[in-house]
Amino acid sequence: MDFSTKGNTDKYLEQLSNISTIQDKIPGDKYIQYNVKRGLRNSNGTGVLVGLTSIGEVSGYVMQDNEKIPTDGKLFYRGIDINDIVKDISENKRFGFEEVIFLLLFGTLPDKNQLKDFKELLEISAPLPDGFTEDTILKTPCENIMIKLSRSVLALYSYDEDAENNSIVNILKQSIGLIAKFPVLAAYGYQAKAHYFDKKSLYIHTVQPGYSTAEDFLHLIRPDNKFTELEAEILDLMLILHAEHGGGNNSTFTTHVVSSTGTDIYSAIAAAIGSLKGSKHGGANLKVTAMIDDIVENVKNLNDDEEFKNYLVKILNKEAFDNSGLIYGLGHAVYTISDPRAVLLKKKAYELAVEKNAVDKFRIFESVERLGPVAFSEVKGADKEICANVDLYSGFVYQMLNIPTELCTPLFAVSRIVGWCAHIIEEHITGGRIMRPAYKNVSKRIPYTKLSDR
Repeated sequence: MDFSTKGNTDKYLEQLSNISTIQDKIPGDKYIQYNVKRGLRNSNGTGVLVGLTSIGEVSGYVMQDNEKIPTDGKLFYRGIDINDIVKDISENKRFGFEEVIFLLLFGTLPDKNQLKDFKELLEISAPLPDGFTEDTILKTPCENIMIKLSRSVLALYSYDEDAENNSIVNILKQSIGLIAKFPVLAAYGYQAKAHYFDKKSLYIHTVQPGYSTAEDFLHLIRPDNKFTELEAEILDLMLILHAEHGGGNNSTFTTHVVSSTGTDIYSAIAAAIGSLKGSKHGGANLKVTAMIDDIVENVKNLNDDEEFKNYLVKILNKEAFDNSGLIYGLGHAVYTISDPRAVLLKKKAYELAVEKNAVDKFRIFESVERLGPVAFSEVKGADKEICANVDLYSGFVYQMLNIPTELCTPLFAVSRIVGWCAHIIEEHITGGRIMRPAYKNVSKRIPYTKLSDR
């Protein structure tokens, strides 16, 4: 075959693709026959227990007689209720993400002196190596900032003279360095993308001494460096709420799997970024804003609950939006009655809506939360509890903060790297064995056929 033409190459690849589709298709009944926990989920929807952790805890139901009983959602960081953490930080009018970093990494809350010293350590760890911005970020921009973030993390390996040292003290040093640098990597990756692909002016701002992570990130991505106190406060809350979510979420589980091989932290974090990039994981927040835009375009009277609900029914029936049958921002693998992150974020998001004169926009997100479960019950005919998840109001906040769409998932990573690093340390301390689950082969035995006889 002549592969010099694109048409022939595409045609050949299509033929190979059809072969793969046929050969790799495993009948669904085989999974039942061999009692395979697809997606590491039990038949009742709960996750298969594969590990233990003392870092984060997610709770949304209790089991009684093998039946899943919905409860109000709870999230704990090192045993402390996230509501209590946020309440104290909010009442005392301080930025709390750095405090949460300390808590998740070390398992205890810092006192004033410890917090002061730790903030200073983060600050001196934030600058990128000499020449890194020019040689690694600006010379090789990427349209997808998550890919750029992953490449930047792997590039930092080359600047670490002790990259393969997996002693706990060294992994901790590497963790703090990565956590401190992530806002800069994400912001600069975006600025490079905006300049070289979108033909916008290039803005490279330096990290500001004394700024919180939230303040610094807004400073780094905005041409005029300006932001309001409320904008920084709500971004700080977003960072706190996304920092950790137990060991079973896909990207964190990835860090456990990869770290169990004994590889370096840069490889483990790059793998986690690849996981978070997926539309079924961290990329879900992008779908929320796109869905809301679609609703605004197609629902004539947004204040008419019946019309609004009927359009959500069309979405569930795969007749509208992206035809996936999903209402993005609703439902969760663990949370049933409520997602505590969504509850906390919604309160602050309303304050931002008032400041931005966008209460009407906020009401649209509220309508999805209120009418989505009604539509779900109508279509599915089930009594399953379904609640708003954190992605719903995250989408609203990102819009109000003018966070570019392509920067939303990288911003998620800026927060979640804290949990990733905590779990990597935990895996090195308590793991001990390489993760190696079983796969059952279901192919038939066939004889080998010589090339001349095929």
